[in-house]
Amino acid sequence: MPPASPQPRRLTRRRFLQGAAATAAAGYAASTGLGGLIQGARDEEWPAIIIGSGYGGGVSALRLAQRGVRTLMLEMGRYWNPATQPFRPMTNPGKSSVWRRNWNIMPIGVNLPVPFSAGVLGREDFPGMKVYVGRGVGGGSLVNGGMAVVPRRDHLQQILPGAVDLDDLYGRWFPLARAELGVHDIDPSFFATTPWYQFARLGIDQARKAGFGTAMVPNVYDFDYMRQEAAGSVPASALAGEVILGNNHGKKSIDKTYLARALATGRLTIRTRHQVKRISQGRDGTYVLQVDLLDGIGDPIGSARFRTKRLFINAGSLGTTRLLLRARETGTLPDLPAAIGETWGNNGNIMTARAWVGRTGPKQSTIPVAGIDNWADRDHPFFAEIAPLPAGVDLMTGLYLAIVNNPARARIAWNAAKDDIAIQWRDSYDDFPVRTAEYMVNRLNDANGGTFNRLLFPSGTGHDFTYHPLGGCLLGQATDDAGRVQGYPGLYVMDGALINGNVGVNPFLTITALAERNMARVIAEDFR
Repeated sequence: MPPASPQPRRLTRRRFLQGAAATAAAGYAASTGLGGLIQGARDEEWPAIIIGSGYGGGVSALRLAQRGVRTLMLEMGRYWNPATQPFRPMTNPGKSSVWRRNWNIMPIGVNLPVPFSAGVLGREDFPGMKVYVGRGVGGGSLVNGGMAVVPRRDHLQQILPGAVDLDDLYGRWFPLARAELGVHDIDPSFFATTPWYQFARLGIDQARKAGFGTAMVPNVYDFDYMRQEAAGSVPASALAGEVILGNNHGKKSIDKTYLARALATGRLTIRTRHQVKRISQGRDGTYVLQVDLLDGIGDPIGSARFRTKRLFINAGSLGTTRLLLRARETGTLPDLPAAIGETWGNNGNIMTARAWVGRTGPKQSTIPVAGIDNWADRDHPFFAEIAPLPAGVDLMTGLYLAIVNNPARARIAWNAAKDDIAIQWRDSYDDFPVRTAEYMVNRLNDANGGTFNRLLFPSGTGHDFTYHPLGGCLLGQATDDAGRVQGYPGLYVMDGALINGNVGVNPFLTITALAERNMARVIAEDFR
């Protein structure tokens, strides 16, 4: 039987206004093919269901829809429409900015108060590690900087199972992912002359003086639109401080690429504010999903049940691992592999900053396009994004988000008392990234002047958080070499949970390419 309906709550002015807003939003969503709460039936069966709407979910949705499979996608966040609920800049967060907090949660800057709401940027806090996640249709693509970097082949050879044909991955799937995501390079003449990238040009110059290699980095941002922003002919987005709290206009997030194409087939339905809590399996092999229905501030206001023979869990590294561990440890899917929860990493993320580096400029685009490439250095391997610090004044500060080749991996364990996961991250795992970041900053300062910016990072570095969680359901261990979960036919993982902890660069292009490769196998072999 379907779950019982929740008891009615007293109607207050606040709840009335929330309901009116939700009804208006759902009306818009229905016109675009995106389903909200009021469209969600209580008990349904679908040929295929996808949990999560980020990169792995987007690839899965498009390829299933093109194969003719009627598919339901469940997303715990909302559909973000800039016309009705625009994103806010980093310097002025608001209701759309943060998932269920009373303050903004960026790793640097002042903790400004925000309205408690189901905003776009979430953070999960564990001892020694904070993990940033995207909330909404598009997942992490809504809150990242859009840097689409192909990793070094020799590094992928170390972290992917031998069954993955790297010639095939680099020759076919990376180019396909780049094309589908809309990846392209900034015009060199615009980069060389615009005041919006003075900070990046200075960062490149100082890196070269320190003897480091540098690289220009492709992006999914529309640089033609950015030119118009600079000319003042269109609403500003990247040039108005928008990035980690969402981007209103220029960035090609997953909702504008893969999911838009999947919806256009008429075979994909997206239900927003649907949080999958538990997965079980019937005697006939059907997977049963127990789902909480969420209101505008992320509180549960009801429940639903969905069933399918084909379940794609693409809720991100933490979300996917959480659902699988809960199912294994509570006995609803008791034979899930022991490897689930192993080999989790933060992609070697560490931030640092230098003060008094010279004129970085009061105007700074939030979209990074340049980096320091020292990955080939065996003693200090890193790739560092030359990051913006768009405060509206010249802070004479160089900011860097580094990805260090950190070999440390953690285990995600199940905490039965809390009915939740726990990342077993040790303080010693940060030692090598901290030493590497300090090496980078000291070399830059020795060659160019400057000091550690202790205002942004009192210890010199920020190493207790990650934007790039990876692992927990490793390809070739917890799954076969195409993302099929071992022991459970019809259960798939296609997201960053498959990847062993550290890809050496911003990971979403790798996640997308790997999902394309895996889905091609699954469609050909499992959907005949």
